[in-house]
Amino acid sequence: MEPIRIMPCLDMKDGRVVKGVNFVNLREAGDPVENAVFYQREGADELAVLDIAATVENRKTRLSWVKAVASAIDIPLTVGGGIGSLEDIEMVMDAGADRVSMNSAAVKDPDIVRKAAEKFGKEKITVAIDGCRNRSMPSGFEVVVAGGTRPVGKDAASWARECQELGAGVILPTSMDGDGTKAGYDLEFTRAISGSVDLPVVASGGAGKLEDFYLAVVEGGAAILLAASVFHFRILGIGQVKEYLRGKGLSVAG
Repeated sequence: MEPIRIMPCLDMKDGRVVKGVNFVNLREAGDPVENAVFYQREGADELAVLDIAATVENRKTRLSWVKAVASAIDIPLTVGGGIGSLEDIEMVMDAGADRVSMNSAAVKDPDIVRKAAEKFGKEKITVAIDGCRNRSMPSGFEVVVAGGTRPVGKDAASWARECQELGAGVILPTSMDGDGTKAGYDLEFTRAISGSVDLPVVASGGAGKLEDFYLAVVEGGAAILLAASVFHFRILGIGQVKEYLRGKGLSVAG
């Protein structure tokens, strides 16, 4: 098993880092470049920047934000939000991203995942899957798009399998039910996705205490641990999380 990686996430709106609960009630969380530099210094293995309003506002990712963050750090940067074409991917990578994350665009046109993987390499393509509970779905979870505003009638686990077959390199599931709550990752959702694919799965949405990170690995099957609120508001430090995971016997990057 590859060492576990820690990935802080900068949700961006109007040029600032923000953080909400269940995708709404946004709070200001500082300057993106300052946060990025701080997290790299703290020992982050990767960083995510998500332009959370891009799809809802029907626009592209703000490339100026990507350039500013990418130029300040050396760790791998994943960028998502408003990426809907191969040209968008190229522009975001030219701006300094190492990987892109697609969500709504992939659901709308799954073939873009295949084309992107063929053109840029599967390791560069992350598919983000936002999900909410729906017991009528085989896995119990339904895919939602447009910043969590629109369910699409697609089972989350079967969509993850399809993304793997199309050539995605990483799957990033986020539970709307857990997002920003600090009540723990939605282990049932994470496990539903990780059990459906042979790709690295990112646990996302709800980390609040040290044990949550451990459970995401041993019960959720996650390889990458994404968190925002606990890091932005200095509830936990990245070094603290890594030390805890090592103490629990896990292999951790860095």
